[in-house]
Amino acid sequence: MRNYKDYDVWQKSHVFALSIYRATRSFPEDEMYGLRSQIRRAATSIPTNITEGAAREGDKQFARFLNIAFASANEAAYLLTLSYELGFIANKEFLILNDMINEIIKMLRSLIHRLKP
Repeated sequence: MRNYKDYDVWQKSHVFALSIYRATRSFPEDEMYGLRSQIRRAATSIPTNITEGAAREGDKQFARFLNIAFASANEAAYLLTLSYELGFIANKEFLILNDMINEIIKMLRSLIHRLKP
């Protein structure tokens, strides 16, 4: 069994999820169950799936959960762009968060490819 906290991609995705929670606090109230909820779920799904996959036996199972995390990361990237373009996130904050999620996507892609037989 792997320790999920040993993975840099887990650490970065955890920080990203925390950052998304902070960034979405100021979203309009009418987005409480819409975009705010959706981007938070996508962001938390990334480290959650890495964690669950790390607890599984074998590279194949781990890779399966990393692929789910990868899909969630791409979803979060889009929702971040949408939030920015709707004016819910300031430019400076968007640039930081966008860099973070792009790095996470690259790291997940690399780890998935390393696990392939």
